[in-house]
Amino acid sequence: MNEQNQETRRGVILALSAYTMWGIAPIYFKTLQTVSPLEILSHRVIWSFFFIAAIIWISKSWGKVRTVLRQPKTLLILVATSLLVGGNWLIFIWAVNNNYMLDASLGYYINPLLNVMLGMLFLGERLRPLQWVAVFFAACGVGVQLLKFGSLPWVALALATSFGLYGLMRKKIRLDAETGLFMETCLLLPLAACYVLFIADSPTSDWATNPMNTNLLLMAAGIVTTVPLLCFTGAATKLRLSTLGFFQYIGPSLMFLLAIIVYGEQFTADKGYTFAFIWGALMLFSFDGIRGHRQSRKLARAS
Repeated sequence: MNEQNQETRRGVILALSAYTMWGIAPIYFKTLQTVSPLEILSHRVIWSFFFIAAIIWISKSWGKVRTVLRQPKTLLILVATSLLVGGNWLIFIWAVNNNYMLDASLGYYINPLLNVMLGMLFLGERLRPLQWVAVFFAACGVGVQLLKFGSLPWVALALATSFGLYGLMRKKIRLDAETGLFMETCLLLPLAACYVLFIADSPTSDWATNPMNTNLLLMAAGIVTTVPLLCFTGAATKLRLSTLGFFQYIGPSLMFLLAIIVYGEQFTADKGYTFAFIWGALMLFSFDGIRGHRQSRKLARAS
């Protein structure tokens, strides 16, 4: 029992580390505001590839990679997931560096609710009554933006949808995080290298003239991408999924605070109403999750 408690404690520390790093990631991207989003994305892909390749080499996990290469169907799904994750990264970088961090935060608040809808549509999962109410609240939050501005919060919806579909497709192939991300960065690598070497034409595209700190920051993109993911993977093996789910609000909450307190984004009344609806939806969603978890434990004890 004591060993189990220690595993749980380690899982909690890893989960807190992962979601905290994701939540403060905008600070890193803000330091690269002079670099174009496509250029940052390309470096993120390139250095993540090398960083994960080193991890796979150290852990001697090339056998998993060879197994994936012999599965054409899995490779086809990985092409789709690589485009989805690349698109998600690009939108996020653009949003942070163009002062749409609140919208990015909103997108990651919407994501758990969207996952429920995707599960219903594609995995045959049934929504419980409180989950339907939570989804309705989220729709009301999006509706506020539609009524106020006559347009949807596209940044938030694009981030939530791309990440939701990415998670859904990754669930279908059941690859571990390191192998999956290595294959995705491997598939994106030719595009990223081509852009950096032959297309990018900006003051920061020539590494010979860049300040050393800019080059080091671009190289650090691999660490910024991979370390939180490794922490998350470690947490997922040590914690129940229902427990892990409650940590997912740390990231967007930190983004929300950074946007308002540090970077001075305007928290207008319409955004206040939108976030109120989304937060209300998440409270209902969390309450329903806790209640469902307790009921399943009671049934397990009874049997």
